[in-house]
Amino acid sequence: MNVLRRFWDEHPRLVMWIVLAIGMVAIMIWAAWSVGFTAAQWAWLVAVTIGLAGACSWIISWED
Repeated sequence: MNVLRRFWDEHPRLVMWIVLAIGMVAIMIWAAWSVGFTAAQWAWLVAVTIGLAGACSWIISWED
C-alpha cells in the first residue's frame, strides 16, 4: 500500500490519466459492445480513448 501511496504522491497526473483511461475504456466498451466492431477497430478505439484520457488529464492539470 505504501508503494501505491508513494506513486500517487510522485506522479499525480499519471495516476489521474490511468484512472480516467480505465473508466473511459470501460464505459466505451459497455456502450459499444453490441455494435459489432472488428478486433482492429476495438484496438484503435481503446488506443484513442486512452489518448483522449491523457489529453483530458493534461487539460485538468492547467489549473495547478
